[in-house]
Amino acid sequence: QLLEAKASLSLAQTQHALQVQQAKAQINNMVPKKQFEQLQTTLTEEQCKTRQLQESLHQQTEQTCRQLVRTQEEHEHLLQAAAEQAEGLEHSLKSAEAVLTERAAQLRDAQAQLSRNKLLIEDLRGENRQFAMALQAAELKQKSMEEKNQLLEEQASALKQLIGKITPASL
Repeated sequence: QLLEAKASLSLAQTQHALQVQQAKAQINNMVPKKQFEQLQTTLTEEQCKTRQLQESLHQQTEQTCRQLVRTQEEHEHLLQAAAEQAEGLEHSLKSAEAVLTERAAQLRDAQAQLSRNKLLIEDLRGENRQFAMALQAAELKQKSMEEKNQLLEEQASALKQLIGKITPASL
């Protein structure tokens, strides 16, 4: 029994030595309490900072999304306004084209009338030249007639004088 007790004791001592050695290794691997508390405080602070950063990031994301939605709405309004303006300009362009087409037709008509008027003016000039020549011929004839008339009047006056002289002498 003593041998058994010695063996048990030796076994227990060996186990105890092993446990002490393991405990020492664990203690060596362990961090001191003060350092552990500092690490835990740092960890808590870092977790708090991480939460704040996540909240800030979340807020920035929401703000960016809202701004993107506003920008997209503004872009759509601008696009719609530009489309309406383009439609108005297209309408104005069509109206201007219609007015220009009408004016071009009026100008063609006016040009045709002008050409007809030029021909009429040329005809009238020709007729005017003929009338001027006829008038000149008539004036020359009138002058010639006036000269003949004056000559005849002079002859008639001379005859009257001659008759006036002859008549008292014959009586």
